[in-house]
Amino acid sequence: MKRSRQQRRSSRIAVPRRKSAASGGALLRAVLSMFMALAPPMQALEASEQNDVAGEYQIKAAFLFHFAQFVDWPPQSFKEADSPIVYCTLGEDPFRGALEASLNGKMLGQRPLQVRHLRKASEATECQVLFVADERKNLAATLASVEGSPILTVGETEHFAAEGGMIGFCLEDNKIRFEINVAAAEHAKLRISARLLALAKTVIGRPKGN
Repeated sequence: MKRSRQQRRSSRIAVPRRKSAASGGALLRAVLSMFMALAPPMQALEASEQNDVAGEYQIKAAFLFHFAQFVDWPPQSFKEADSPIVYCTLGEDPFRGALEASLNGKMLGQRPLQVRHLRKASEATECQVLFVADERKNLAATLASVEGSPILTVGETEHFAAEGGMIGFCLEDNKIRFEINVAAAEHAKLRISARLLALAKTVIGRPKGN
């Protein structure tokens, strides 16, 4: 399935910083709804050409950018006030440049965004976001190795969030959605905005104070 030029451009739209809680929530909902509408259906992915799979990861890269806007890391996660937010991939990189393209030149507050590709979970000590590629056999060990660290773990294996990851991509009605394990995030001293929780397909655990 080939997307139109306008669709390809839409998947790379950068969203400005929110001016207020109300406007930010409405903006994120509108943008994520757009991404969901652009997400290729499962049947198309199974029989697609390579560029369709690339389109899927362009959408997931855009999600990753927006996730970070609604997560608070503890101060000790950064060495300096302008230290970068580091996105890491673990395992074979399925984005194949789409993550760099999505984050290139963007800032969150004073922090630039960087991308690193790792071979081992033990290398993730300086990451703020860790995307775990499809590694079903090693998932438990990978999550255990970063447990308690202030690292937002994101993955796409089935039941990723239920098995201890923080945000897991999934498909619903042939559209890309996500599940959030808020208990795992709180254990790592990360705070996920209620506005992002409201957009999740499933929330595991109960946020403190709610």
